[in-house]
Amino acid sequence: MSDLDTHPAVRVCGGRDGVSAEPVHELIAGREVSLGTGHPVRRVLPTLGRRMVGAWCFADQYGPDDVAGQEGMQVAPHPHMGLQTVSWLRQGEVLHRDSVGSLAHVLPGHLGLMTSGRGIAHSEESPDPHPTFLHGVQLWVALPDAHRNTAPAWEHHTELPTFSAPGLDGTVIMGEFDGASSPGTAYTPLAGADLTLAAGADVRIPLNRDFEYAAIANEPGAVVDGVALPVGSLLYLGCGRGDLHLRADAAANVVLIGGEPFDEEIVMWWNFVARTHDEIAEGRRQWQADERFGTVHGYHAPRLDAPSLPATPLKPRGRAR
Repeated sequence: MSDLDTHPAVRVCGGRDGVSAEPVHELIAGREVSLGTGHPVRRVLPTLGRRMVGAWCFADQYGPDDVAGQEGMQVAPHPHMGLQTVSWLRQGEVLHRDSVGSLAHVLPGHLGLMTSGRGIAHSEESPDPHPTFLHGVQLWVALPDAHRNTAPAWEHHTELPTFSAPGLDGTVIMGEFDGASSPGTAYTPLAGADLTLAAGADVRIPLNRDFEYAAIANEPGAVVDGVALPVGSLLYLGCGRGDLHLRADAAANVVLIGGEPFDEEIVMWWNFVARTHDEIAEGRRQWQADERFGTVHGYHAPRLDAPSLPATPLKPRGRAR
């Protein structure tokens, strides 16, 4: 998925400054932005208050949206570098194409994992015909310096490990959770899980005390550690938790993300993750010159142009303020 902001800021994120060693409650409302042909999403990461959770550096929540008789998701070919994209659907279908030749139909419960590494281009679209509803999250993971120039790759996993507790059904999307490991390739210690709560659920789930965590409300109704989460919001939980209390009066869904605090500073701009402003500028130049990122074949519209860079780079900032 692309960040389609036509005036994206340069953000320096990461580092361990701003990582709470103790449990916290930091509720962040999603900011509504338009994606592709106007499809609305709620952006919960990065925000002015919170820029990373572990290596997770970007999160959009969308739906459930009735897209019957509409185009649904339509994101023309665009580049990525220095990151992984994680596609997770509750409802709907997304057709993925990329410049390494992948063509995949991502369905609910599938993990669509794209590693951009040194550079890849891709498109995402609701196929024609497509299901009535579109509902899910799109996440990015920053690659550590040792792996950020790795070869681009696509993984499509249709079977993922699951776990359960009274009133709870869970799926491990990325990394490790409660002893189960996702088949998706991870380059830093991560956790990503889909948590579906039945009406009346009241349960505790185990966490890694060394990880920081956040919960994204994919449906209304969840109460996480005593905090009611509006749909499309993120609750940052900090580190130092051995478990997490979840409750739901009505059926609800939460996506839990976490990981070891990312100790490298990164610069994020548009669809790029790098370490310096100059690397971002070179990536933009190469995309505009049709270099480095390859070609996506089969999409029905022209590729996206990169926005203009700001006149001067912003000052380095930590992962939170």
